[in-house]
Amino acid sequence: MLKVSNKTKPISDILDCPARDILTAFQNRSLSPVDYMAALIARVEASEPNVNALYLFRPERALEEARASEARYAKGTPKGHLDGMPVTVKELISTKGDPVPMGTAAIEPVPATSDAPTSARLREDGAIIFAKTTCPDYGMLSSGLSSFHPLSRNPWDVTQNPGGSSAGAAAAGAAGYGPFHIGTDIGGSVRLPAGWTGLFGFKPSQGRVPIDPYYTGRCAGPMTPTVDDAALLMEVISRPDWRDATALPYEKLNWDVPAADVRGLKIGLMLDAGCGNVADPEVCDAITQAAKLFESHGAEVMPIEPVLTREMLDGLDYAWRARFWGMMSNLQEEQRAKILPYIYDWAAAGAHVTPQDVAAGFDQTFAMNRSAAKAFHNVDVILSPVNPDVSYPANWASPTNDPARPFEHICFTVPWNMGEQPACSINCGFSKSGIPIGLQIVAPRFQDETVISLARAYENWRGPITDWPRFDL
Repeated sequence: MLKVSNKTKPISDILDCPARDILTAFQNRSLSPVDYMAALIARVEASEPNVNALYLFRPERALEEARASEARYAKGTPKGHLDGMPVTVKELISTKGDPVPMGTAAIEPVPATSDAPTSARLREDGAIIFAKTTCPDYGMLSSGLSSFHPLSRNPWDVTQNPGGSSAGAAAAGAAGYGPFHIGTDIGGSVRLPAGWTGLFGFKPSQGRVPIDPYYTGRCAGPMTPTVDDAALLMEVISRPDWRDATALPYEKLNWDVPAADVRGLKIGLMLDAGCGNVADPEVCDAITQAAKLFESHGAEVMPIEPVLTREMLDGLDYAWRARFWGMMSNLQEEQRAKILPYIYDWAAAGAHVTPQDVAAGFDQTFAMNRSAAKAFHNVDVILSPVNPDVSYPANWASPTNDPARPFEHICFTVPWNMGEQPACSINCGFSKSGIPIGLQIVAPRFQDETVISLARAYENWRGPITDWPRFDL
C-alpha cells in the first residue's frame, strides 16, 4: 500500500509506480490526487528545460481538477476508473477551447469547439488532461522537430531524437510525467517514438478507438511505461463515439487479459521490411533474441518474407505529398514560408504529381492491406523491429534527414496501418549507445487482446525497466 502521509515511499518514487497502484491508493485514500499532481508538476518543471515535451501545460488548472477529484473520492463518488489520474494527449487531439496548431507556425490556431472522442472519454472518466504534447508540422515527421513547438528531445540522450510524430508523448512518458500518454499513428507515429524511448506503444485495430477527424490508417493509442498502464487506458478510450463513421461496433474487450501461454503458437519473424532502411545489426540482434525467448517458452518461430514493396511505399508517398500540397496551396505565401522547410519541400513535390499518379498511389494502400492480411495465412502473429535505425540527432527531421526519402524508416510499421491490424512496440533491449530498441508484435485484425496478452508475457520474461531517465533527482 502506498503511504505518502508517513513517508513509507518518497513521492518521487510514487511518480514511477504503475497506474493501477496509484488508482488503488486514490480509492483507499492513502494517496491524494492533489499530492500526486503536485509532485508531478515539480517533476515536469525540473525536466521540461531538457526535453520540451509539453504544450499547454497548466499546473494551476490541473491542481484545481485534482482537488475536485479528491473531494469525489472523499464522498465515494469518483467519476470513473481513472478519476484523478494525470494524462497527456497529443496536440493534434482536440480539447475544447484550446487551439490545435498542428505543429506548424503556418496556420492561425483556432480554439477547438469540442473535445475529440479520446479527450471526451478521458474527461468523462475523471482523468486530468494536465497538458498536451508536441508534434512536428502537420504530424508528418518521425521527429521532435517543429516550426511551432520547441525541439522535443529523447530523455535517454537529449542529443538524440525521440521520434514522432507523437514526439512529445514519447519524451513525456520516458521522462516520467506520469504513466498515461496518448498519441496518434498513421504510419507508425505511436510505435516509432515508443520504440526509441522504451515505452509500450499500442496501435489498436483500425476503428477500435474512435477518432475525429478520421482518415485511412489513422489511429489513436496509448504510450505508457508498462503494458498494464496501456490496458487501463484502452478500457476508457475505446468506448464508442458517434462522430467516427469508420469506428468498429463497440465491443467490451478484456483489456486485463493475462499473459499469453505461447506454447504451440506459430510466430513469423520478419527482419527484412522489403524496402527502406536496412535494420541495423544491433536492432536485428535484439529482435532475434526476443524471438528466441518466445521460442524457449514453446512457440514455433519461422522467418517470413516482407509485406511491403518499393511500389507500395512510393505510391503512398505520392498520394500523401499531393494531399498535403493541396492543403498548403490554400495558404497565403507568407504562411507557407513558415512551414518547416523539410515538410514544405516534401509536399511541394506533390504539385507535379499527376492525378493518375495520385490515384495509383492511393491504390497502393489497398495493396498494402491485401499483403498485410496475406502475411497471416501461415502464422498466428508476427514479430519484427519497430525502427530499423538505432537513433539520429535531435535536430534532424527524420533518420535520413532527406525530404526526397521521407519514409525509409516506416517500412516495418506502415503496412499494419493500411492493413488495419493491431500492433505494438515493447522495449527489448538497448543499443551500445544507450538508446532503447523496440520489438513490434502484430496480430490479425481485431485480435487486440492477443497483442496485449503477448506483450504482457514478454514484459514478464524481460522484467521491468528500472533505470528510466530522470531530471528531478
